[in-house]
Amino acid sequence: MKKILATLVMFAAMFSANVSAMSHAPETGYTETRYPIVLVHGFLGWDTMLGIDYWYQITEALQEGGADVYVVTVPNANTPEVRGEELIPQVEEILALTGAEKVNLIGHSHGGPTTRYVASVRPELVASVTSVSGVNKGTPIADTLMATADDSEAFDAVFGGIVNLAAEALNLISGAGYDDVNAMVAIASMTSERAVIFNNQHPGGIPDSACGEGDYEYNGVRYYSWAGADPTTVAIDPMDLITVAFSQFFPEGYVNDGFVGACDAHLGMVIRDDFVMNHLDEINQFLGLHDLNETDPVAVYRTHANRLKSAGL
Repeated sequence: MKKILATLVMFAAMFSANVSAMSHAPETGYTETRYPIVLVHGFLGWDTMLGIDYWYQITEALQEGGADVYVVTVPNANTPEVRGEELIPQVEEILALTGAEKVNLIGHSHGGPTTRYVASVRPELVASVTSVSGVNKGTPIADTLMATADDSEAFDAVFGGIVNLAAEALNLISGAGYDDVNAMVAIASMTSERAVIFNNQHPGGIPDSACGEGDYEYNGVRYYSWAGADPTTVAIDPMDLITVAFSQFFPEGYVNDGFVGACDAHLGMVIRDDFVMNHLDEINQFLGLHDLNETDPVAVYRTHANRLKSAGL
C-alpha cells in the first residue's frame, strides 16, 4: 500500500509540474492587483503541512504574475465568527506591513463565510471577497450529521470525537496552534438553519433567490464567487474517494462538488458554478491532479486576480 501511495505521489508531482509549466507560465503584471490577496482556508484546512500547501501551486502562480499574496491560518474547526475574529488582526498586520489600505480576501469552503464575516464587521479593511465553493447557504452534509447527532448521543460522542481528533491533529501537525478548535460547532455552523441566521446578520453578496446572484457590491466591498460541480474528476486521484462518498448526502439531482451545492455557493457576481472540479480540485489538490479537459484550477485563480486588477482592486 505504501509503495502504491508513493507511486501516486510521484506521478502526481510529475504530472502537476508538467501541466503547470504548460498552462500558467509567468506573465509579469497579469495578477498584479492594487491590494494584497489574502487566502483563507476552509474546514480542517491549513497553510503548509508535511510539505504540502493547502493552496497547491496557487500562491506561487499569483506571485509570479505580480500579486502580493498572503496565506493565513484560522482555527480549522469553529464558527465563521470565531474564525473571522482570528482573521481580523492578521489582515491588520498585512495592511501595516504593506501600507495598503485594503485587502482582497479569497476564501475556500468554510473560508467563504469567514471572509464574509470580516467584510461585514470591518468593511474598511476589505476591497473584495471571493468565495470559492463557500458554504454560503449551508450544506446537506451538515444538516444530516447534526440531525443524526441530535437523535443519537452515541453518534454525537463517537463521530464528534473522531472529527475533533482529526481537527486537533491537523492543528498540531500544521503548527497552527489554535486552542479554539471544535469540529461539531463548526459543522453545526454549516447547517442550512444556521446559514440563514448568519446570512441575515451578514447579508453582503447573498442572493435573494435560490440560485441567483447577489449584490456585486455591498457596503463598499465587491463580492465574487465560483464553484465546481463534479464530485469525481480523476480516476487516479485518491481524494476523489472522499468527495464521492460525501456527495451521497445530497438528494438526487442536487448539483454539488462533493461538499457544497453549486447554487448554495453563489455569492455576488457568480463567475461559474459548473467547473468540472470537486471540492478539493478547487484548491488544486491532490497535488495538482485535475480533469485534463477542464480549466486548470491555478489558471482560474490567475484569471480572477486579473479580474480584480481590471476592476481597480
